[in-house]
Amino acid sequence: MTSALLIIDMQMLMQHRLDSGREHVNPQTPENIAALAAAFRAAGKPVLHVRHRDTDVASPTHPDAAGYPPMPCAEALEGEPVFIKNTSSGFASTDLEGWLRKAGITRLHVTGAVAGFCVNTTVRAGSDLGFKMSVVRDAVLGFDLPGTGLSAQVIFDVTMAHLASDFAEMTDTATLLTA
Repeated sequence: MTSALLIIDMQMLMQHRLDSGREHVNPQTPENIAALAAAFRAAGKPVLHVRHRDTDVASPTHPDAAGYPPMPCAEALEGEPVFIKNTSSGFASTDLEGWLRKAGITRLHVTGAVAGFCVNTTVRAGSDLGFKMSVVRDAVLGFDLPGTGLSAQVIFDVTMAHLASDFAEMTDTATLLTA
């Protein structure tokens, strides 16, 4: 089985949310992603990037917006694939599936943002397509949903429980680094 690291939506919009004090889980996510990417690269394993792009010029993920560029932990090195999506799932509006099949990748170790949104939908879609999905829990950002009364921790825990129940195995950075 060939595996790859998948980094989802770790764009400056996420850093802006962190810097603004928005309620979140896993503040160590950027450091963990950087460590995982370095380890995968050192082992000669693929590091894949998914980024969100919006055509609305007022959107923080429009290509000209300050929120669009990758965070330092998620900058692609030369030759690393970057899949640009305009949907929640990293599969629905990209050629991620085709690239993975051509490369013989059967397992994805998923990191990035946001747990209850794009990480969730990408993991579910990948599982439905037959890929073995692994979520690196401490390398996934989760935020609250203002106005709902739901904390970042509650949303994260419920999302991870749903994913673990039928779509992915759960791991953490330390375990993956020693594997």
